[in-house]
Amino acid sequence: MPRTPAPAHPVRDPDNEVVHDERLLLAALCARPCPVEAGRWLQPGDFLEPLHSRLFRCLLDVARRGDPVDPVTVLWEAQHQGLVTPALPPAELLSMLTDGPGEAAEHWAELVLRRSMLARAHTTGLTVLAYTQDDTNTVHQLLTGTRRALADLATIRARWQRATHPALSRTTQSAGPPSSRAGPVPPRPAAITRAAR
Repeated sequence: MPRTPAPAHPVRDPDNEVVHDERLLLAALCARPCPVEAGRWLQPGDFLEPLHSRLFRCLLDVARRGDPVDPVTVLWEAQHQGLVTPALPPAELLSMLTDGPGEAAEHWAELVLRRSMLARAHTTGLTVLAYTQDDTNTVHQLLTGTRRALADLATIRARWQRATHPALSRTTQSAGPPSSRAGPVPPRPAAITRAAR
């Protein structure tokens, strides 16, 4: 690996639209009977607001235990994980989990994932640029570091593909291993022995 220190992730300062979209997603997931199905390709790190990331983790924990997912249960889990503080009272958290249309969770999840993928692409570009600008890196170090940085981006891009093209991902999973182009090997003709001549 290159000895060049990787650049710090650019500070993604959430604007009002991003915060609003993430809150709508959390409220829509809490209103669904199977929220994990709607946001199965999301991860807590995809959220820009740290509080929303932790609330999403609480929602996943409740769903994985098999408990019914609703705003009150998610609030209880958030309180259990120490999110409820004097600065963030339970009423404010509860209103955050209930203020929303309660539908179109897939739409809001795609928006959150798209922003996360674009931010990861930006970070990957900065990392590769830092590696190329360091003259002490060998070609091998440059290739290794770049491939590792691109692998992180490929992971989130694969989640994006599964989110936006679910039929395509099911087809590739059920297709199995690719078959050989050459086809089956034809049987060899029996050798003609001298006795048969």
